[in-house]
Amino acid sequence: MLRAAHLTKRVESGERSLTILSDLALEVFPGETLAILGQSGAGKSTLLGLLAGLDAPSGGELELFGESLGDLDEDGRAGLRAGRVGFVFQNFQLLPTLTALENVLLPLELAPDGDAEARAREWLGRVGLGERLDHLPKQLSGGEQQRVALARAFVTGAELVFADEPTGNLDPATGERIIDSLFALNREAGTTLVLVTHDLALARRCDRCLRLVDGRLEAIAREEAEA
Repeated sequence: MLRAAHLTKRVESGERSLTILSDLALEVFPGETLAILGQSGAGKSTLLGLLAGLDAPSGGELELFGESLGDLDEDGRAGLRAGRVGFVFQNFQLLPTLTALENVLLPLELAPDGDAEARAREWLGRVGLGERLDHLPKQLSGGEQQRVALARAFVTGAELVFADEPTGNLDPATGERIIDSLFALNREAGTTLVLVTHDLALARRCDRCLRLVDGRLEAIAREEAEA
C-alpha cells in the first residue's frame, strides 16, 4: 500500500543544510496498524507529510497505492489521496467558520456522492456528536473537535489514515477516549493506520512499532514493545 526507499529530506538553514531524514526505508501493508515513535524534533511529522504526498522528498522513492509520487504533480497527488486517505492532526485542522457537519462534508465534496450529508451525519453520530452538528469548532471542546476530525478522516471510506500526535493537545483522560474511538473506528472500517507519536504506551496498541532515530527507522525490540 505504501513504500519508501532511500528516502531523504534536507532543508536549508542559512548556509547550512540540515538532514532530517536519511536513506529511510519503509513498507506499510494493507490492514495493519503501524506506530512510528520519536522524540519531539525527530522528524515524525515531516515523514508523515512525505508519506502522504503533502511534501516532496529531497531524494529517494515513494509509492502510494502502487503509484510513484515522484511522477505526479501536486494536483495529481491530491487526486490520488482523494477519498482514499484520511488525516487526524494534533491541532484538529477544522475550518473555524464551518460547522461540525460542514467540516465532515468537506472531503466528500472531492468525491461527490448524493448521500454525502447523510453519511456525514452518520459518522458524527458514530463519534457521539449527533446533537452537535451545527456547532462551530469554537463551541466544541478539544475532545469534541478531535472527534469531528475522526469522523472527517473516515467518512470517505478511506483505505489509509494518517494520525499525527492525535492526543497531543488533549488531557490524558480525553486523549485515551479519543484513541479508543480511533482504534474502534479503524477496526470497523478495516482501514490501514499509520500513527506518529512520542507515547510508547499508545504505540503498543498498534500491530507494529518503529522508532525514528537520526533520520532512519529502526525496529523496536520485542521486549520493549511488550513491556
